Amino acid sequence: MTAAAPAPRPGVLLDVDGTLLDTNYLQVLAWWRAFRDTGHPEVLMADCHRAIGIASEELVTHLLGDDVRDTEDVVEAKGKRYEPLRELVVAFPGVDELLQACRDRGLAVVLATRGEEADLEWMVPAIGGEDVVDGATTSADVESAKPAPDLLQTAAADHGLDTGRTVAVGDTIWDVRAARDAGFPCIALTCGGISRAELVDAGADEVYDDPADLLAHLDDSLIGRVARG
Repeated sequence: MTAAAPAPRPGVLLDVDGTLLDTNYLQVLAWWRAFRDTGHPEVLMADCHRAIGIASEELVTHLLGDDVRDTEDVVEAKGKRYEPLRELVVAFPGVDELLQACRDRGLAVVLATRGEEADLEWMVPAIGGEDVVDGATTSADVESAKPAPDLLQTAAADHGLDTGRTVAVGDTIWDVRAARDAGFPCIALTCGGISRAELVDAGADEVYDDPADLLAHLDDSLIGRVARG
């Protein structure tokens, strides 16, 4: 007799960069340097910031056009520029408490990051999530990462989440659009540097300042309502 599959769990799908970790401006600096390293000084820091949240190769073509020939060179240069900046990475205040509070309310805590699988080795400890994160899905698990909905849809399917009781949390308009197209309600945080108005305009259902602000209002938020069923 075949055992029945576990019942789908309510959950929360969390972006990492700019949402749980204060990395967006380090990412901007690394990308800006990479574009200059590869002969694209026309790309400004502001351009890089507006594109943070898009997966690496798509970010390059978003800023340089689909006919760019050195996409891989730019991505490789960015990796080299970002590596020494990782020692500066810190979690936003309240992140570990937020993750634990979600678990305490019976929610599966799943990371959905545009980063690589290897990045989880330092990301998960950095957010204090070793004991509370149920799983993670990265750009390596999908053909198209954010802003496509694939990453969130795959994360929900792979980790047995109830799609009718799952909330996505991110910090960029690309996170919001991915959640919207995947069919998940979305909470957006402004700690990544994108304004409340832009996040709402992109389709965010709720906007908070940062993880600590979301934690302070958790029971009144979408997450709290999903947890109560």
